[in-house]
Amino acid sequence: MNALRRTWEELGRYPSAVVGVVLIGFIVAIAVYAVIAIPYSEAIRLWRGGDDVWIETPRHARPKWINWFRKEKLPETIIVRTQENPDAKTVIPYGEGFSEIQVVFEFEYTADDFPSELSLFLQGVYAREAPYVDAFWITPDGREIRLAEFTVGRSYSYRISQDNQVRRRVGNVAPEIGLFADPSVTDKLVPLKGTYKLVLDGFLFEDDATIEGSLIAYGKVHGIAGTDHRRRDLSVALLWGAPIALTFGLVAAVGTSLITMALSAMAVWFGGIIDWIIRRITEVNMILPMLPILMMIGIFYSRSLWVILGAVVVLSIFGSSILTYRSMFLQVKESAYIEAARSYGAGSARIIFRYMMPKIIPVLIPSLVVTIPAFVFLEANLAILGLGDPILPTWGKLLNDAYEQGALYQGHYYWVLEPAVLLMLCGLGFSMLGFALDRVFNPRLRGL
Repeated sequence: MNALRRTWEELGRYPSAVVGVVLIGFIVAIAVYAVIAIPYSEAIRLWRGGDDVWIETPRHARPKWINWFRKEKLPETIIVRTQENPDAKTVIPYGEGFSEIQVVFEFEYTADDFPSELSLFLQGVYAREAPYVDAFWITPDGREIRLAEFTVGRSYSYRISQDNQVRRRVGNVAPEIGLFADPSVTDKLVPLKGTYKLVLDGFLFEDDATIEGSLIAYGKVHGIAGTDHRRRDLSVALLWGAPIALTFGLVAAVGTSLITMALSAMAVWFGGIIDWIIRRITEVNMILPMLPILMMIGIFYSRSLWVILGAVVVLSIFGSSILTYRSMFLQVKESAYIEAARSYGAGSARIIFRYMMPKIIPVLIPSLVVTIPAFVFLEANLAILGLGDPILPTWGKLLNDAYEQGALYQGHYYWVLEPAVLLMLCGLGFSMLGFALDRVFNPRLRGL
């Protein structure tokens, strides 16, 4: 305990170590929050979901905080549901199951830009005869624009933004622009602010028939992280990328370092054929390119994160560090306390794990900390190349999706910058802490 306290006090002398601990603490806090706020099964469901999950979120929406730095505010998504407003529906019965219905979707529009899309989703409640309606758009200045007429099935979606007839009625511009444009401004297109209504006038043909639904004016900003081409909230992958990255990096670094150290100690202690075999395997493995091998595993066998993790550990065990540890253990083996242990009958396993390996633990700790971001970046590189786990939402997967969709060319910089910044902070935090630990445990570096 005293040694640990002295180590922390020594680290406190290095500003880089303090900054590194803060950055690592930030990443760990994100990881803990992700696991608590979004359970693993829910994260997978959200990330693999399509319109059934994300139908109410806009495509390619920027983060909400973008509006903090803009004079002209971008619109947020507006959703108007009939279930939330009992006065939205008016039914006039005429007898024998026949009745007239009016459904009004009313909302206030205050943004300085146009929505990105406009859609109407309806559910007809009936036994045999579906309701029939006419849809009208009413602007704040009283203009009435006819949209369409249709039969409302049990699940009906009317994509107003894709209706070419509406496009022609509003001056051959996109409906989500023409329906909101201010006609008094002729030199440019600007939205008219105020109260809008979408009115459905129609008929019901059964006593218990009705219409429910929602009108969605999709915004151009959404959430803390924005959305992608599949309407998915990027915060899911940004949050869950932290525990996945830390798990992959930590397990790979700890597993590789401990196994490598144990093999080096056994090679030195037993010598002979064991030492020769370990050195030959190391020499062969050092000339094998890891990334192409992992790519082949991902292409021809499995892209599972755990399969890739196992392959990384196996390929990293017999790296150059095994020769470094071997040279250290050669000196440790000749130490007096090792001879003393042998003299009172200590077994080989006890000498290796109780006397030899703890001697060079101070050397292991800094290198282990520095190695963690290397494995995090390796997983991200595989994901960017399209070989990441197809199920898990990770930072590398975000960058891969952004590259495939041409995010930078379309101006969706947030899509690239957010995961890239988190990767940078993760690597910077562990590297700064690792270098400071190296100075603490290696007296020769303290003056640097």
